Amino acid sequence: MTIEELIAEVKKPFSNTQDMVTHWINLPSDDSKIVFLFLDSIIDKSILKLHILNPFFELKKDIDLLSFEQIAGLELKKQTDFTLVPQLLLQSNALVFTQDTSCYYSILAPLNTQRDIKEPDNEAIIRGSHEGFIESMTMNLALIRKQLKTPKLTIKYFKLGSETHTNVALVYVENIANPDLVREVERRITSIDAEAVYTLGNVEESIEDKPFSFFPQMLSTERPDRVAANMMEGRVALVYDTSPTAHVLPVNFFTFYQSVDDYNKRWHIGSFFRAIRLFSFFIAIGLPAVYIATVSFHFEIIPFNLILLVKGSLEDIPYPPLFEAMLMELTIELIREASIRLPTRIGTTIAIVGGLVIGDAVVKAGLVSNLMIIVVAITAIAAYIVPSNEMSAAVRILRFPFMLAAATLGFLGIVFGFIVLLFHLCKLYTFGSPYFAPLAPFKIDDMKDAIIRLPFWKQNKRPNDASPLKRDQANRTRKWDRN
Repeated sequence: MTIEELIAEVKKPFSNTQDMVTHWINLPSDDSKIVFLFLDSIIDKSILKLHILNPFFELKKDIDLLSFEQIAGLELKKQTDFTLVPQLLLQSNALVFTQDTSCYYSILAPLNTQRDIKEPDNEAIIRGSHEGFIESMTMNLALIRKQLKTPKLTIKYFKLGSETHTNVALVYVENIANPDLVREVERRITSIDAEAVYTLGNVEESIEDKPFSFFPQMLSTERPDRVAANMMEGRVALVYDTSPTAHVLPVNFFTFYQSVDDYNKRWHIGSFFRAIRLFSFFIAIGLPAVYIATVSFHFEIIPFNLILLVKGSLEDIPYPPLFEAMLMELTIELIREASIRLPTRIGTTIAIVGGLVIGDAVVKAGLVSNLMIIVVAITAIAAYIVPSNEMSAAVRILRFPFMLAAATLGFLGIVFGFIVLLFHLCKLYTFGSPYFAPLAPFKIDDMKDAIIRLPFWKQNKRPNDASPLKRDQANRTRKWDRN
């Protein structure tokens, strides 16, 4: 096969695209040809010109294969498998073909589209590292290695999607992560059979245990320090190319209420704010339901001094309390979505002005009571206290069935709702780990970093739920001694 025939064959998969560039170079010394093949839209042409083409033209009068390898100043690899040509081109490689049609060379010259490393907007902290992941998997793995300078840090690569070839990296610390857990994660990842895997949400839905549960079963984070801390407890992480978010698994319910700032403050202060976040879970879910049940069924529990105020606020409202609550909660969600979709400067203004104008207008129009406005405001604040956006979304959705239960059965409906919720949390498992640990099953040792946080030197054992299957007890002991 001649070089012309070879080039025509390898270009067939890209016959309909116009960003395929074929650059022929004639060698006058022996009348042979060398061909550069690359996709113009994803190749940094300045790299090719500086490190490849310029030196090549300077030496081409007596060029041979050996001298070409010497002038290539980039990552150059000899390839013999021609079925890899489309994949290499799509991975920002420039391919070089010579008269020897039994092999070719790939030169990695990606176009730099990375943004600067900065603190994630969704996980900002007061003290500690202000570095966050970006859309480059290579850079994100480098940030994790910056946190964990150990040769035991293990990285395994996978490609998902028969057409998209999305890169995913499984990261864990050898001898700390349970091998059975690692094998199970690998099995679930490799079992994903799809043409296209676009986002990390596609992977999450494909490998989680209970995709119909409202509660997130993997921790999404953009902080390398948070990923590193969880891996040192025995968990594993999934890092995705083109995404600044990593997944940590397995996790429990209390993991979503932990913040990096908890460990950068004194343990008394960190424990106090963590307890406030956990208390906000009950406020965000139950406060509108309690309001509905009180004014609909249990008016007698209101203190006598407040009865006239509450009655005066409600007597002109033409709708039942459930309609009030639904109207305002849906309005809050609409304002939130609008503020997210609009540009930052406009979105903030819309959120503030929209909340004030709508709140004042609906009260003056007699559609909603003043008390309902207060309840909705407190509920919204409690829902947004959660450090995890996924858990915050689950809490905001759960308050709607609780409001329906309160409007139907009053306080009895709320109690039934919390019983069902507790049953669900106790039955939920993620990668073999109990979701409501360390409360169910109760593990006194793991309570040191659950509802509250004890001092660092007290946390001398890794949590059981981080590596759910049985392993050597000595492997669970941290290498830490205060003395």
